[in-house]
Amino acid sequence: MRVVFAWVVLCLLGLVGCGGDEARLIERLDDARHARIGVMTGSTAEAHLARRLPEADMKRFDNIMDAVSALKADQLDAVVTAYPAANLLAHKNPDIRLVREPLAWEDTSIAVRLGDDALLGAVDRIVGDLKREGVLADMARRWIKQDDRPYIQPDIPVPDGGQPLRIGVSATREPFSFIDARGRFSGLDAELSRHLGARLGRPLVFVDMKFMALIPALQSGKVDLIVTGMTATAERRRHVAFTQAYYDNALMLLVRGPTPAPSQAPMHMTRLEDIAEQRLGVIMGTVHDKYVAQHYPRAHVSQFRSLSDMLLAVKSGKVDAAFYTSETLQEIQRHDQELAILGPRLFDNPIGMGFRKGNDELRLAFNAFLANLDSSGQFDDMVRRWVTEGDTRMPDVPNPGDRGVLRVGTVGDKGLPFTVVRDNRLIGLDVELAERFGAHLGRQVRFVDMEFGSLIAAVATGKIDMIASTLMLTEERKAKIDFSEPYLELGANVFVLKSRLAGVATSAPPQAGFWQGLRDSIHSNLILEQRYLLIWEGLKTTVVITLFATFFGTLLGALVCHGRMSPRSPVRLAARLYIAVLRGLPVLILLMLIYYVVLAKVEIDPVLVAVVAFGMNFAAYVSEM
Repeated sequence: MRVVFAWVVLCLLGLVGCGGDEARLIERLDDARHARIGVMTGSTAEAHLARRLPEADMKRFDNIMDAVSALKADQLDAVVTAYPAANLLAHKNPDIRLVREPLAWEDTSIAVRLGDDALLGAVDRIVGDLKREGVLADMARRWIKQDDRPYIQPDIPVPDGGQPLRIGVSATREPFSFIDARGRFSGLDAELSRHLGARLGRPLVFVDMKFMALIPALQSGKVDLIVTGMTATAERRRHVAFTQAYYDNALMLLVRGPTPAPSQAPMHMTRLEDIAEQRLGVIMGTVHDKYVAQHYPRAHVSQFRSLSDMLLAVKSGKVDAAFYTSETLQEIQRHDQELAILGPRLFDNPIGMGFRKGNDELRLAFNAFLANLDSSGQFDDMVRRWVTEGDTRMPDVPNPGDRGVLRVGTVGDKGLPFTVVRDNRLIGLDVELAERFGAHLGRQVRFVDMEFGSLIAAVATGKIDMIASTLMLTEERKAKIDFSEPYLELGANVFVLKSRLAGVATSAPPQAGFWQGLRDSIHSNLILEQRYLLIWEGLKTTVVITLFATFFGTLLGALVCHGRMSPRSPVRLAARLYIAVLRGLPVLILLMLIYYVVLAKVEIDPVLVAVVAFGMNFAAYVSEM
């Protein structure tokens, strides 16, 4: 209540005091000489801002999003952050913009503990190799982008066993370091870290913490490297060592800007030419992706990782049209009356199973199996059931599975008639075909569900044995993997909302109310994007800490209480001192003291440290009870 009351008072004072004054307009650095500017605590922006704009009112924040929220609430005039993050924030928030004049230029490097020359030399050589091979330039192109296409994250196999490489990150710095919707550490730095782990032959452990805590953690041995967009400054070189730079960065100002006018009503479409300059959706890494790039160069293309994401984008109006397999669209239209096909079939392309180059034994075995299946008429029966009739009953395929495991890569939401998850199991034509092949070999089939863009890399590196996911045969793919004989020929079509077709609907759909919008948001974030898994993981950790801290704190509190009532004055004094210190010490400071000072040289689970710290704090209060 006090926070709300203070906010109301500030708004009223702003209205009375400011009258009709306009907000401070910042177009250049000189315009921000007396501005209120937010910076991240412990970042190099503090020093650069003090040097370039000494008269500015500097405000410090622990999190970039807190600073941006303050900017949007008119509590700040500008925020300083690195260009990649500033560019992303300006793109996602139409009411803020970039000041194009950089505050400073910096070298972004990997930090290593002083004295660990072997690790420093190895990591520095890898960074140099990645730079010469063009990998770093490709990473920068994919992560530091100018549009809202989904990030392209290649699958980089990292060893499972061996001495872990502990990477210190501050995962609030998208697109360098952040946690994606699936709870994975993602971003340019996360990909760079996986390259390091792969080339050093060590598994990775990401340790997330506040930016200001990273260098103390590296010095105390809690982490082996800091890979999180850190600038190599002279001051920091006194405490840690740095590799050569892997990214040339710029510090930029973010300021408030005018909100663009609402977009015009969507046009109605009658033919394929109508989508030439529209927002188009494709599944990343598919032949549709390449087709759109070649035939619709003026379109604004959004890449998606799954069919469900793309369908949602079409229905919510985030894209105007999308490309997908004709046979799957035919199945979707049987159950979804909102969607319609626009124009004729675009092209046809044969599909086959994918194999690692050199794995001729398995590929030839599949070709022989496919020929027998075709000659017996069983394959025609499969096509009739899955494609023509839309039957979704998965037959039982007996398989002794006594000759090993066959790892089959697939995409779980590819869509019927090929692959989909029903009743917690995969079904579809591709699934049945793979299971029949596994039974033919006497090998137990283990499906590996992954994103389509990761399939070729997975089979090429041996993580899976074959790909069963309507993989179209293209010359580009043939250069990376080997294909079986084609078993079907699939088409491609453009689909749109039926209401977008000319002559079908003339009135815009009603605007969703507050409760409808809230329901849609919950469905999108928690159900479709499965962000409830993040909440669930955090809840489990919270419950564990709470239960064990309460138990430990109660026992310790009883002990302190016993000392408080002891007839011996030194024991009573020690108990009083414990109560006074622990009740007056913020629990966050206690956590940092235990983790970074008391247990600095000990390998210990951070959850256990939290149990001890919260238990000690709880004991100080329990002892008085």
